[in-house]
Amino acid sequence: MAQSHGQSIMSFFRSRYKIKGLYLLDEPETALSPKSQLELLKLLQEMGALGHAQFIIATHSPILMACPGSVIYSFDDAPVKKVSYEETEHYKIYRSFMENPGRYFKGE
Repeated sequence: MAQSHGQSIMSFFRSRYKIKGLYLLDEPETALSPKSQLELLKLLQEMGALGHAQFIIATHSPILMACPGSVIYSFDDAPVKKVSYEETEHYKIYRSFMENPGRYFKGE
């Protein structure tokens, strides 16, 4: 059965993260739909809860940043600082857009 790019990425994640280790991920959401990002979020949480996998993730995804128990660092300014989920720029942008998408299209 043929898989989409996002489905094949999720299959890789499911098989790979069963192996104990430290995982460094650079924007893993790039090929994933929001639904697949939620699947990945669940997988990250499950693997972390088992205690044998740790993840360091560079992401712009508000979905992945919402992972329970995660620590978020902002590299937007020097020095790097720990921030809350709601303080992240991408959370603020997505929230603003979802609350009122029309404000982004004024002037068309």
